[in-house]
Amino acid sequence: MTRPTPSVAPTEGPDPDVAAGLPLTHRAQPLHKRVLRAPSSRIFGVLVLLMVTFGVLRPDSFPTTANLTNIASDAAILVVLATGSTFVIITAGIDLSINGVIIFSGVIAALLMRKLGGESFGVNVLGLLAALLSGGVWGVLNGFLITKARLPALIVTLGTLGASLGLALVFTEGVDVSEVPPNLVSTVGSGRIMGIPWLVVIAVAVALVFGAMLAYTRFGRHTYAIGSNHEALRRAGVSTSWHLIRVYTFAGLMSGLAGYLALARFATTTLSGHTTDNLQVIAGVVIGGTSLFGGVGTMIGSVIGILIPTVLQNGFVVLGILPFWQQVAIGVVLVGAVYLDQFRRRARDRP
Repeated sequence: MTRPTPSVAPTEGPDPDVAAGLPLTHRAQPLHKRVLRAPSSRIFGVLVLLMVTFGVLRPDSFPTTANLTNIASDAAILVVLATGSTFVIITAGIDLSINGVIIFSGVIAALLMRKLGGESFGVNVLGLLAALLSGGVWGVLNGFLITKARLPALIVTLGTLGASLGLALVFTEGVDVSEVPPNLVSTVGSGRIMGIPWLVVIAVAVALVFGAMLAYTRFGRHTYAIGSNHEALRRAGVSTSWHLIRVYTFAGLMSGLAGYLALARFATTTLSGHTTDNLQVIAGVVIGGTSLFGGVGTMIGSVIGILIPTVLQNGFVVLGILPFWQQVAIGVVLVGAVYLDQFRRRARDRP
């Protein structure tokens, strides 16, 4: 007489990651294997080549500690922006509102801290919360209009770019707010810990924490799944609309944090200082291996990709090239990044 097989209670139903057809590389494969298989190693080679070239052309000014520290500080704010954009682009979305939201968030934080007065730690924290809240609200608005009103992400974020920048100009009457707490500037803006700028430390921490979230958590896996097979994930029982709203909200929060960091670094709201941020961020994220068609990307690739346009800009300044050519170079890099993305996609789909 055979013993009956004990029944096993069902858990939570089918794994939506499996049901959505999410590739193994984004479901269970360790992070270090994903990194090794990503194009980030080749992109890192391009970055090294650029730095060596500028170093050879200007050995007395480019490879100095002060200049490299300046590059890292410039890249830090873009890395924070790219952290949010990496999630967005992996879902096959786009966020052009970066330029306006970073300025709007910085303006709100600066106006609040000026009104409160003083240089206490509490005032700085309230300024940070105001910047995060401001960015998050724009992110929620982006996500809601894209998912509920079913408007294209390109149009929505282009509209919120203009709206956020316009409101920032209205609140400041077109004049930069320069009454920033000096202790914020001297610590977060220009302070260092063990010789490393606080801006760089914060950017690295943000990239590591949310890179791990992208690689290891269900939130990250669903982000990949939306870009890979949106409809299959929805049929697996996951609210894709709610997830996209959270992704765009997160991107808005990162823009808010970047606005606060920019305020600390430049000690002013820099109303006209972020005109190419979205181009640099999108180009950097795509150069780093994140596909504009969705479903593919790593945070480490985005960080390396962000350094390329940053090094280009710095190298042009060191070489004395007119600033107009910097914008040309960023545009060329962006087009090249999209071409490489399509080339990689065709190569991957080739039998």
